[in-house]
Amino acid sequence: PRCTRPWKCYRFCKNKPYPKSRFCRGVPDSKIRLYELGNKKAKIQDFPLCVHLISDEKEQLSSESIEAARVACNKYLMNNLGKELFHMRVRVHPFHVIRINKMLSCAGADRLQSGMRGAFGKPNGTASRVNRRQVLFSVRSKINKTLELIEALRRAKYKFPGKQKIFVSSAWGFSGISRKNFQKLKDLENLEGQKLIINDGAYFKIQKKVKKTLKTS
Repeated sequence: PRCTRPWKCYRFCKNKPYPKSRFCRGVPDSKIRLYELGNKKAKIQDFPLCVHLISDEKEQLSSESIEAARVACNKYLMNNLGKELFHMRVRVHPFHVIRINKMLSCAGADRLQSGMRGAFGKPNGTASRVNRRQVLFSVRSKINKTLELIEALRRAKYKFPGKQKIFVSSAWGFSGISRKNFQKLKDLENLEGQKLIINDGAYFKIQKKVKKTLKTS
């Protein structure tokens, strides 16, 4: 079973990133089951509102805490909005490997232990290294569901150490374009009279303004 060492031992970004590689083997799987939840296939026009949960500290977040926050946020949204009225995305990935130097705690263990000799530990879990102002979770929905999204992300905050902030984005959904500019883009047409914006999953593509010319023989 995994040793449950207090997270204060791992919370700060002290050393270099230590990812899984051919040199670092035997790493336990991340606890995060899903990175996309809710109505993943909703078109970009359906969900204009976007709310972010943002880290306010440079720290490490365990994959367990990210999973716990995801479950808490998803549960509130499912109960209050339903699966079809939101799309949630986990924006951090736990690539950093956490190590532990296991000590024996049974009787007569002092004969077997070597103290700090060879103290480089064995892989014991994974964590995400996050910076200040880095987005942890993003949720998009209808404009009139702002309070529900804020409450869901507020509940997720309690699963993390350190400080987090909730921001209501001025962008349209998961696009990087502000709502005002997106409305203008929606109404524009290219030279052939086609709409400039084409649906592309949760995002969109912009038509090229190149008019096809007939080949002359």
